[in-house]
Amino acid sequence: MATHTPGCAPAVRLCQKLNRRKTLEADMMATSLKRCLSTVDLALLGVGGMVGSGLYVLTGTVAKETAGPAVVLSFLIAGVASLMAALCYAEFGARVPKTGSAYMFTYVSVGEIWAFLIGWNVILEYMIGGAAVARAWSGYLDSIFNHAIQNFTETHIMQWNVPFIAHYPDLLAAAILLLATIFISFGVRVSSWLNHIFSTISICVIVFILIFGFMLAEPANWSQKEGGFAPFGLSGIMAGTATCFYAFVGFDVIAASSEEAKNPQRAVPVATAISLALAASAYILVSTVLTLLVPWHTLDPNSALSDAFFRRGYSWAGFIVAIGSICAMNTVLLSNLFSLPRIVYAMAEDGLFFSVFSRVNPVTKVPVIAIQVFGCLMALLALIFDLEALVQFLSIGTLLAYTFVAASIIVLRFQPEKAASRSGSSNAQQEPSPTDLEPQTMAQESGELKEYESFSDKLQLVEQEKQSRERRAAGQLKARWEPYLGHVLGDCEPGEVVAFSVLALMVSGLSLCAVLVFGSGALQLPLWSISLLVVVFGLAFLLSLALIWVHEQQANTKTFQVPLVPFIPGTSILLNVFLMLKLSPLTWVRFIVWLVVGLTVYFGYGMWHSKEGQRERPPQDLAARYVVLPSGSLVETVQTVQPDAQGPLQPSFSVSCADRSGHQAMHCDSIISRVPSEMKHLLLGALAAPKLPSATFRVLSQKFSHIILQLAVTPKFASSSRRLHASSLET
Repeated sequence: MATHTPGCAPAVRLCQKLNRRKTLEADMMATSLKRCLSTVDLALLGVGGMVGSGLYVLTGTVAKETAGPAVVLSFLIAGVASLMAALCYAEFGARVPKTGSAYMFTYVSVGEIWAFLIGWNVILEYMIGGAAVARAWSGYLDSIFNHAIQNFTETHIMQWNVPFIAHYPDLLAAAILLLATIFISFGVRVSSWLNHIFSTISICVIVFILIFGFMLAEPANWSQKEGGFAPFGLSGIMAGTATCFYAFVGFDVIAASSEEAKNPQRAVPVATAISLALAASAYILVSTVLTLLVPWHTLDPNSALSDAFFRRGYSWAGFIVAIGSICAMNTVLLSNLFSLPRIVYAMAEDGLFFSVFSRVNPVTKVPVIAIQVFGCLMALLALIFDLEALVQFLSIGTLLAYTFVAASIIVLRFQPEKAASRSGSSNAQQEPSPTDLEPQTMAQESGELKEYESFSDKLQLVEQEKQSRERRAAGQLKARWEPYLGHVLGDCEPGEVVAFSVLALMVSGLSLCAVLVFGSGALQLPLWSISLLVVVFGLAFLLSLALIWVHEQQANTKTFQVPLVPFIPGTSILLNVFLMLKLSPLTWVRFIVWLVVGLTVYFGYGMWHSKEGQRERPPQDLAARYVVLPSGSLVETVQTVQPDAQGPLQPSFSVSCADRSGHQAMHCDSIISRVPSEMKHLLLGALAAPKLPSATFRVLSQKFSHIILQLAVTPKFASSSRRLHASSLET
């Protein structure tokens, strides 16, 4: 075990505080929220979060400016890339059915400071995303009425010419956000039914667009005469993929709602798969229809679908498209307002954010204060900022969350069983692992080997038993790699090599993407240097994946698991980092400023109020000795105990009891060991108080000594223990 010099001790303790992980309760289905969401509810929430204004605006923009008709392939590749991140969210949502989404998953697997930063950035993403959608909703509705709302506001209310904010206050966008906040405050059932209504209308409009659009389709619009299927080539398809990837942002609302799902172990993975499949199908088919209706180079980026039907002579279809667009934006708005307060609630519940936001309304079973406060903040953003300024803030926090969730999947999957059992199901400590049950199960199924069984069957049974014995604990080197890597990695603690490999994976992936993005541009490196760096960092990335793969994973659980770990999460990390580096420098500057604000909140409040930190602290650094005198009073002596370097300090109890006849006192540590810990800690805290009133001490001592004497003379410990606990509560 590594030793540290005394001067390094404060730094080591600080690092331990920053990287402490959340300990989940034994019963993870217990919650103060209301579990009422079904698989269909979660799936429609996911569809509503993904299929929004992007379906009506993004398809035309990417088709005209980036990929042409090959936008179909861009959406297909983006859907597959999003699936990798969605699978990671699905496993965590089923395995850790707690609200908080990426924040909670990072807290369970990586550490507290990283979880706080993820949650802090996701809060900003949701606030800006909701405000941007409200601005788009207002602008779309205003365009239908020939911008009458904007003209009335600028003429009769006010307008301002201030840098970085809108030219006029968008009262309509703020009003729709405040109205949605009121509906969300009524409870999860009301939110779910509203989402059902808008999602159903949106899906019906999409079906209409597909049927009527394919009836009007002209394959000649994909011909070489119009520029061909992929006029911008492979680079255009990949550039379109990077843009289309953001269309699938929103599936994390399913994982954020897992604490309110009836059966999260099954509902979260199924709903994630259904919603992502429906969203990808909608984007691919609508982009196909759009580019077949009119030539791609004549599309109007602002209102591509309605303009396409209008140019084909069906202006009435444009109104149906407008209705579908508004309903789709409503679902995205509800999704943002639904997810944001729950992440705030999870952070406040853990003590990392202000505790007022963890209050749950006893009637509606939702965090009403968090909903109302952040709904108003979202409305304020929509009121004063224009759409372009808001959109520039988006994406970086979401991509960072995807990256940490993928890394958390690897860390959690290769954690030793002892460390992972805290985040397992409530029966994880009681139920043996599948590998432990395997020999017993085979023995039960086969019974005793009968004489007529073949010799090959016996060999197969012996081989299976041998394999089950050879399987090692999670985080250890696999047995078949022991002869090759055992002398190098054999002495490491379980999970230690995997943790360092995940760090190396992220560093090498970041370096590789930086060379690909900035090598020939900002860095102006020669071609041979770029090629060499790509090879070096690429090999380091693959080596990190290989080092993780040669270790044992946790035994299969009853919940959904991501296949091909660590390769799918590793690929997701590489893709997310690449897309983050493609963002503008101004976005990174704003991200760093928001990060500094978040660190100020954490070090000023969160680190000192963390419930994990309070759980790690010993109750009192004291040892108490109690003597029960014949009169029935309790005499106590309290001594300071020197901290033990071998482990956390535990209070010790040494009690001397005397019967009422005045016989010689006898030690009864065994009796005190059976006293509930709540009463022990209560008494220790009371006795150690510097200004304890004498009357209060007499009450405590009399009650405690009375119960001790009862325990000493009666075998009925259970009833006495209950009376002792009741006495402590009464006192």
